[in-house]
Amino acid sequence: MAVAGCVQPADWSGIEEDPQPTRPSLTSISSGELRSLWTCDCELALLPLQQLLHMQPGFFQLLGDQLLVLGPRPQEASRGGFNVFCDGFVRLDGSLYRVSNYLKRYVELTNYCDYKDYRETILSRPMLFFINVRTEGDSSREKTYAFLVNTRHPKIRRQIEHGMDTVISSVIGESYRLEFNFQEVVKKFFPPGNEVVNGEDLNFVYEFKADALFDFFYWFGLSNTTVKINGKILNLSSTSPEKKETIKLFLEKMSEPLIRRSSFSDRKFSVTSRGMLTILRPNFIFYLLGSYKL
Repeated sequence: MAVAGCVQPADWSGIEEDPQPTRPSLTSISSGELRSLWTCDCELALLPLQQLLHMQPGFFQLLGDQLLVLGPRPQEASRGGFNVFCDGFVRLDGSLYRVSNYLKRYVELTNYCDYKDYRETILSRPMLFFINVRTEGDSSREKTYAFLVNTRHPKIRRQIEHGMDTVISSVIGESYRLEFNFQEVVKKFFPPGNEVVNGEDLNFVYEFKADALFDFFYWFGLSNTTVKINGKILNLSSTSPEKKETIKLFLEKMSEPLIRRSSFSDRKFSVTSRGMLTILRPNFIFYLLGSYKL
């Protein structure tokens, strides 16, 4: 049964790419840590984007100049996936790719139903951000990484939910802007001599526009809040076949669908054009997700 203003993932497909060697300057997770690693132990993770594409062909596909982000079809609601946050493009190995079916890093919400849809959507899957890193002395080359945020981990989920709950309680009936930022924790992870080129892309923002006659605090920027997410980053980069297989299984476990006791699993998504994830509420379609035609 469809619920107005509610959503479910759309239909995509995938391909496999050859992995690239890991950066020697970063210490990869040990075999012992991998064998004992559970999904709930991982707060944040990082690995080369090419390696992620190779390990998760069911969720990503490089097609021409596009990186397609895949998700479950309506008849495959048991499948999981990733929420990719970006501005519609990713630079990989010197080439620029358009990204389909992503969540925009900035959205506007105008009512409670939109807010509830957005909140449950961003917490329903692991978040994925693209990071470009340049090494000192070799500015001509950039390495592209996938930065994963495990929304299932209690520490990470608590920071996001607490940020959303706190701002609501402080601006009842008023407009506000809330940003979640990962830039600081990521920059601290890389050793000296490495520059995160697109650090400004490591965030996502939503603005709630209330129908208030006088919104002075919002007008003067006094209701703007930034939550800096903290956590331990695991380096899942590896060239070892044994490690790669274990990491692949771990990523599959992380991207499994989150089973909730609420009615979120009954929410309906529909695809009205290729490469676009749409929501039944018309005023929300243009704010939450980006789209590109094939």
